[in-house]
Amino acid sequence: MTTSELTLPQAKEKGGAKGERGSRRPRVMGAGKQLHAGPVTYVVLTVFALFSLAPLVWTAIAASRTDRRLAQTPPPLWFGGNLFKNLETAWEQAGLGTAMFNTTFVAATITVGTVLFSTLAGFAFAKLRFRFSSALLLITIGTMMIPPQLAIVPLYLWMSDLGWTNQLQTVILPTLVSAFGTFFMRQYLLQALPTELIEAARVDGASSLRIVWHVVFPAARPAMAVLGLLTFVMAWNDFLWPIIALNQQNPTVQVALMQLGTGYIPDQSVIMAGALLGTLPLLIAFLLFGKQIVGGIMQGAIKG
Repeated sequence: MTTSELTLPQAKEKGGAKGERGSRRPRVMGAGKQLHAGPVTYVVLTVFALFSLAPLVWTAIAASRTDRRLAQTPPPLWFGGNLFKNLETAWEQAGLGTAMFNTTFVAATITVGTVLFSTLAGFAFAKLRFRFSSALLLITIGTMMIPPQLAIVPLYLWMSDLGWTNQLQTVILPTLVSAFGTFFMRQYLLQALPTELIEAARVDGASSLRIVWHVVFPAARPAMAVLGLLTFVMAWNDFLWPIIALNQQNPTVQVALMQLGTGYIPDQSVIMAGALLGTLPLLIAFLLFGKQIVGGIMQGAIKG
């Protein structure tokens, strides 16, 4: 049978079969399949991880040596046997017991306040309609461009008028709300929180407080976890304002560690031991809650 004798459906079927055999289309990976990293990816990630851990490892090595050994050339590249002795010396000289308690209280209070107020403000800017909302948002973002050093003198005068100098509330109050946290939560809620969900809650008779507690907070939980971790780290490591507002009798960790550098010849190994003690709580917090925070980010990304 020739091609001319074929019926129209037969010709289409034969032509389609030839076209399928003649053209090879690339395969498209299904949505359920996972991509696997190659060996080059693992090598690059390992190199970056080693460079990131190098300062922490060097701090631990220096904290386990003596000051005389650190002054020699070449410097030590492995751990020594004076780690616990230097840690004890740093703890006693800097009075880190009181400083650790103060810093934990200050960082936790700032974190809770910043996450709570930033979430409420971000929800207002993202989903509520009120007059001058755009102007207020621009002013809030604009404050991020002002160097914080410019506000130190008027802020200190204000705290001095209140009689709060050398007290922990001097460090806590100015940082309970952050422009970055407000903008961060606003951008997240703008995409992750459907407006229809809020309208449905209002139709059901829910009050504004109930909507915030049962609708906004569950939807914003991943972003709140990320903002909480960033805020806690910044509050723990803050040095400029606490060194001005507090004294050595009621210090935070960063203020207390300054005592280790005093003297005619500062002991570098003890200073490194104090720095290691000041870093350990952050490492423990990340090891305990890092997986949950990353999981929350991925969950929020999938929902968005």
